[in-house]
Amino acid sequence: MLGRLRVAAGGTKGRALVAGLTVVAGLAAFAVGHAATQAANLLKVRMGGDSAETRIVLELDGATSAKVVSDGSGDRRVVMEFAGASTGDVQQGAGRGVVKAWTVDQSGGTVRLQMDLAGDGKVRRRFLLPPADGITNYRYVIDVDAAQPGQASGVQLTSTAAPPNLTAQLRPQLAATTAARKAPPLPLKKVVVIDAGHGGKDAGASGAKGFEKDINLAAALSLADQLGKSGRYKVVLTRSTDVFIPLEDRVRIAQRSGADLFISLHSDSGPTADLRGASVYTLSDKGSARSNRFVRQDDWFMKASLSGDQGVRDILFDLTQRATRNRSSIFAQTLVSDIEGKAPLLRRSHRDAGYMVLLAPDVPAVLLEMGFVSNPDDEARLRDPAQRARFMAAVAQAIDEHFDDTLKLASR
Repeated sequence: MLGRLRVAAGGTKGRALVAGLTVVAGLAAFAVGHAATQAANLLKVRMGGDSAETRIVLELDGATSAKVVSDGSGDRRVVMEFAGASTGDVQQGAGRGVVKAWTVDQSGGTVRLQMDLAGDGKVRRRFLLPPADGITNYRYVIDVDAAQPGQASGVQLTSTAAPPNLTAQLRPQLAATTAARKAPPLPLKKVVVIDAGHGGKDAGASGAKGFEKDINLAAALSLADQLGKSGRYKVVLTRSTDVFIPLEDRVRIAQRSGADLFISLHSDSGPTADLRGASVYTLSDKGSARSNRFVRQDDWFMKASLSGDQGVRDILFDLTQRATRNRSSIFAQTLVSDIEGKAPLLRRSHRDAGYMVLLAPDVPAVLLEMGFVSNPDDEARLRDPAQRARFMAAVAQAIDEHFDDTLKLASR
């Protein structure tokens, strides 16, 4: 074709036309090749279903294909690999229905999804949905079914001709076989959400050298860095820059992250300059009633978790909230103990209040007032990087001790 074009066009103009077509064709080929190799980024993992069937949806900004490494029928673990995909950070969470827990991580140019099943089950189907009907993302859908009675994998004793004592003879072998096929549980990291109070248009309290919002952010970044280095936690920041985040959105971030602990960092202000010292707040009785109203109004997250009739929902909500408040109070006591000596404390260092950031009924939460910006000594301590790091190291130690004690209690 190019030869015919050259003859028809002739001369210099013909050569220029051919050269231009060659460049355009080359650019087109590069664009196609680039699109084919561009990684599909994993944006979000969603889950729904019940104890019979659970659907997992991976939202991506591009198309991808997957390979099933394990479908769950052997060791109650599903492993899938998505070639040419990427995820910016390790994602994890508690499961739902058939799925007990899940993690997503990066392995070279492949995203790996692992799911622990609550019982025997397997992947029944999987498919990719392209953007459509106003949805701009690709969705990779995975359906996992629980095994029906009589379909569980493993040794089956079905022969009626077997001697009466055969079942007893094979029971140790059956137990060993079952134990051998179960993979060790996924190493889920504890999720700690750190909330730097105020931000953006909300400056918070004013000190002689600046605003509370800046102190809170610097402390949050310091604590996040220390927890991140330990490798024990998945750390989520409600804000990492000077931006305004509504209070209710901070609570939602904690809930949707599956937070095991929420800690909101603030700096106090008093009527006189001589007032100083740190204190820790947990949810008050009056705040508990406010939390109930908060959930009833617009908390789709908790409503989705509490099914059944209204009476049952009320009981479950109350039990959830009581357990959460207990865990919050236990951590507050540990925190006060560990920061003592690293910073002055108010005489009544553990207090209660109905602050919005403490209202999530399913997330243990504390609000730490690190000191008074209205006091020159407290403000200087909070603004000094070395003293701030020392203070946050004590907070990190309290978090370590809290989860260590929780694991000890769970193992008894």
